[in-house]
Amino acid sequence: MQPDSSQNSAGTPQRSEGGKPPRSILEEIFAFPPNRETLGGTAYFLVEPEGNILIDCPAWEESNQQFLQDWGGVRWLFITHRGGMSKVSEIQSALGCGVVTQEREAYLLPEATVTTFEREFSLSSNCLAIWTPGYSPGSSCLYYQSHGGVLFSGRHLLPSQQGEPTPIRMGKTFHWFRQLGSLQALRDRFSPETLRYICPGASTGFLRGRGVIDQAYQRLSRLDLEALRRETALS
Repeated sequence: MQPDSSQNSAGTPQRSEGGKPPRSILEEIFAFPPNRETLGGTAYFLVEPEGNILIDCPAWEESNQQFLQDWGGVRWLFITHRGGMSKVSEIQSALGCGVVTQEREAYLLPEATVTTFEREFSLSSNCLAIWTPGYSPGSSCLYYQSHGGVLFSGRHLLPSQQGEPTPIRMGKTFHWFRQLGSLQALRDRFSPETLRYICPGASTGFLRGRGVIDQAYQRLSRLDLEALRRETALS
């Protein structure tokens, strides 16, 4: 799929001055530069035949707005967690998109029109939102069936300094043991055949230019959740 308009002679979307453009990390998946307003969060753009999906909020500047319009706009803005919110109502107003987030995060968006869900929500036939509480009460992931399975993990799973997918306990963590339980539920749900990539919602510099975490299921399977539980109990 190619952008609808505002292309140069090579067919590449034009961008206005100011800020780096989103970069392609997999076919039809783009990553925006980290957004200072979401504490360095990485937003993603998924080009979908049933309607494009914006995952978390990029810096709301002219170049990013133009990029999204060039690719046909946005059907859904999916918020993975409360830390991924920034200028949501402005984005919705400019793009005319729906906003989806888990019901426990929705009260933080009083000025937006929000579609909420409890445990799961289908944004398209290929995209499923999954509630993964722990980092925040309504922390959620978006699963995309293509490319062998891609999980947009928000801050539920982040890359370690070695680039491994890891649940990281922070000062803002809502409930650490629930977060570990949510991770176990993902491991039970998926397999090496259905989960190949993770696109984390922050700390993407630790991926050292790769853009995604490959062999995602195998790497998640190597995590010792019992050791993480014991370490927390002893701390």
